[in-house]
Amino acid sequence: MSAPVSLVRRRMGKFRRLRRGYYSFLLITGGYLLSFFLPLLANNVPLAVKYRGEYFFPLLTYHAAPEFGQNAFGDPEYRSLKQQFANAGEGNWVLMPIIPYGPNESLLDVPGTPPHAPSATHLFGTDDRGRDVLVRLAYGFNVSMTFSILVMIAGYATGISVGAALGYFGGRLDILGQRGIEIWSSLPFLYTIIIISSVIVPVYLPGRNLLLQPSLWLLVVILAAFDWMGITYYIRGEFYREKAKDYVGAAIATGVSEAGIMFRHILPNALTPVVSFAPFTIVANIGSLVALDFLGFGLPAPTPSWGELIGQGMENLTKWWLVFYPLGVMFLTLLLVVFIGEAVREAFDPKEYSRLR
Repeated sequence: MSAPVSLVRRRMGKFRRLRRGYYSFLLITGGYLLSFFLPLLANNVPLAVKYRGEYFFPLLTYHAAPEFGQNAFGDPEYRSLKQQFANAGEGNWVLMPIIPYGPNESLLDVPGTPPHAPSATHLFGTDDRGRDVLVRLAYGFNVSMTFSILVMIAGYATGISVGAALGYFGGRLDILGQRGIEIWSSLPFLYTIIIISSVIVPVYLPGRNLLLQPSLWLLVVILAAFDWMGITYYIRGEFYREKAKDYVGAAIATGVSEAGIMFRHILPNALTPVVSFAPFTIVANIGSLVALDFLGFGLPAPTPSWGELIGQGMENLTKWWLVFYPLGVMFLTLLLVVFIGEAVREAFDPKEYSRLR
């Protein structure tokens, strides 16, 4: 007789059989992990330089232009240096990434006035500051996914803790907690974000007409402060249901602490809504970041941002690549995450393995 298969394994097997969601998960996960290696794939700083018999690694150590024989101040122009070394034939060389353009680099050597149309050199064209759109979209993917995951983790940690306390202890704590959540949830999210971004953060630098914007971590804290309430209701309901079961009574009888009962016994049996809603929460968080960047209250410039590129597209409607590519990349990313969410929700459907079926 074969050993019984655990419920978690059965759910994971069901998820793998849902091909659309499973392959979307592989694509999103693989793309996100690959995005952390973007400095090695898309950058205007070379991976290695050989000059006069010595090897340099500019990604790890800064080097000024005169160190490589360039008559200039500041950073070397590595692409022209590569061409110069190739023409000289002295054994010097520059190893550039596959895409030799940085996310914040304004390309002044491209003919014409930015934004430039897509070409063989710049497949997605350039934006209104002459920066490569493909590179900024790739870096923006990493920023968007990292931001949404951090907000989800912070919001879920708060929501699970609050919901667990309300559902487990109940009584007056539950009543007061519910009223407090209702009051907090009635605050207008967008206006609150704009006020915090404009007031708490210093608005202008002394002597400069420059509007300061919140950092990534401040935005994570602000959005997480509004992101925790939804999951609280589900966890509260799960705890109300689970705490009445026999295994909780057995844990109480054996002297397990209340914290141990809540987080070691009840919580693992109450995580179905958390897992099911996580992909959709990521979609919502990406949408929030894009909206804030589009309105100018998001990440500080020159951080690569999908919302900032979409804003450029709205200001340059005749430059179709500034509209089509950012919206297309955002659409595909959100579509894949939604596919993951649908598959997870179906795999974790409690009716699938119910004894009442």
